[in-house]
Formats: sequence, structure tokens, C-alpha cells
Amino acid sequence: MTNTFPPNQQFLLAARPNGLPQPHDWQFHEQAVAAAEEGGIVVKVLYLSLDPAMRGWMNEGKSYIRPVAIGEVMRAGGLGVVVASRSPRFAVGDHVVGAPGVQRYWSGPADDKAAGFVKVDLRMAPATAWLNILGMPGMTAWFGLREVGQARAGETVVVSGAAGAVGMTVGQVAKHMGCRVVGIAGGADKCRFAVEQLGFDACIDYKAGKVAAGLKEHCPQGVDVYFDNVGGEILDTVLTRINMKARIVICGAISQYNATAPVKGPSNYLSLLVNRARMEGMVVFDYAARYPEAVAELAQLLRQGAVKSHEHVVEGFEQFPQALLMLFEGRNLGKLVLKVADA
Repeated sequence: MTNTFPPNQQFLLAARPNGLPQPHDWQFHEQAVAAAEEGGIVVKVLYLSLDPAMRGWMNEGKSYIRPVAIGEVMRAGGLGVVVASRSPRFAVGDHVVGAPGVQRYWSGPADDKAAGFVKVDLRMAPATAWLNILGMPGMTAWFGLREVGQARAGETVVVSGAAGAVGMTVGQVAKHMGCRVVGIAGGADKCRFAVEQLGFDACIDYKAGKVAAGLKEHCPQGVDVYFDNVGGEILDTVLTRINMKARIVICGAISQYNATAPVKGPSNYLSLLVNRARMEGMVVFDYAARYPEAVAELAQLLRQGAVKSHEHVVEGFEQFPQALLMLFEGRNLGKLVLKVADA
């Protein structure tokens, strides 16, 4: 079976980065789109999700998911439209989310576990929201806050990376649950966004260098739940303010991802002992079987206007290497998405 699709453009991992990814770490590649075989589909990628976790996937070594191999299409989540199908699961025109990788087309078995495509309804929410609050960041926030952090009404929740994809949803959901929410973000504009647009009670600008003073001012009763997306010094500082039986959710450590020296661990970890507190890592894939539950509840909150889904969209597939760096330079406001093509 032949097809009439244009050549598939891809970004392959050419080398394992030392520090920030550089242009020579990528190989731009073109090849023909493989036709859909029996039981297979072809997906035209419309949007790609750019996430801090991608940096970790580029490293060799044991992790919660195998590293991207040298010469392999870079792993990435995305949303696309089915343009060819020989599977009863999907029809041409269906919109799907999954992990197509950094390429314009994905072709393979409809039940491919690595891609994990599922149908989505764009009448429920815009396309980009399916990569944000209804996608992996939203699932991370929902299960990390409720299941790992076990946040309860009346508690004080602090979240770092407050203006990023996960952080913005953590804060909004915590507010909806009746918590006091204090964000930590980089820059006055991001802090203003968190308070004025997302409804946080306060937001501390870490670039102003006053995180400890900000926590003392805005968390006078201490910290019950800390949702950590950055690690490093900020994690260390928050540990000095935690309450008895506090819960620290280790979701990410973006401050450490491009470090060339060993990862910096918390020197204030004895605060966990003194306060009988708990620090636990979370990986969103552990909750995959329950995604529909979270999607339904978050979609309802979105329809009600109780939460917002804010995306920072960069246009142009060829912009991928530069767009990815925006995450580590703090230049995105909200979920960073790369627009690959029109529907």
C-alpha cells in the first residue's frame, strides 16, 4: 500500500548532551512515511509537548523509562490527527494524543504501547489543552497533589515552578480544594501571572533572592505540602519551613538537569526527621490506568472556569532545538508547546 504524504522530517538524538543540549546533539533527518500496514495507522503530528523530563530521557543510565537511543527519534508527547488507518480502533480524522516523538508523521501499529495513542475530543477542550491540563502535566499535578501530597482543605501548599505547566495546575487545583497556595517562580511577571491570573494567594520571586524571607512572610503557619519541580537550593530552603507531618512531593528538579557536576541533594534533610515528614518521588505513568478519572474531573473544572489552561505556543517544527532550551532558560509562561502543522 503506497501513500502520498510528503517526506517525514525528524529530529534524531545524535549525541548525549553535556549540560544544555547543543545543535550538534541533534540530527535533522528526512525519510518517507511508512504506509499503514494491517492494524496500523499514520498520524500527522499537529502539536508537540516540550517538557523538562525530555532532558533526562537524553541521558544514559537507569531511570523510570529507558533513555532515548543514539540515532533514535527524540521522544516527545504530542497531539495529531489520523490520516490513514487500517485499524478498527481509529478512523481517519480522529484526533489522538500519545508519544509520536519529534517528527511530522508517526506510522505503526495502532496498539503500539510506546506511542500509546488514545482518541480525544477537541469539543471538550482546545488541542493544546490536551497537552497541558488534560495531558501529562495535568495528570502529574492531579495525582501528585492529591495522591502523593495528600493535600487537604485549610493546609498551606507551596509549589515551585509555579508558572510552568505542572506548577500552574497544582496551584489551581489546590485552591479549588480549599488550600492556601504559595508559588515560587522566576521573575515578577511570572509571579504576577500566578496571583492575578491563576488565583494563587502569593508568589515568591526566587530571582529576587529572598525565598526564605518570602516563605516566612507568606507561610506564617508553615508548609504542609511542598510540590517540588526544581530541586536544589529552593528545596533546601523550603525544608526549613515544613510543618509536622508535612509531605514533600518530588516531581522534578529542573535546576539540576543540565548540571555537569553531581546532583546537589538537600542538606536540610534532617528537617524530615524532626517534623516526622515524608518526601516521596512521583512518576505520572504509575497512574496511567486512572487518567480518565482525572481528565473527567479537570475537564469539568475547565468548563466551569474554576481552572485555566495556559499554553506558550512556538510555531515551526524546525524550531524544536531552540524551543526546548526555553524550558531551561525560564522563557516560557505556562505549558510549552511546539506547533508542527495545521489540522
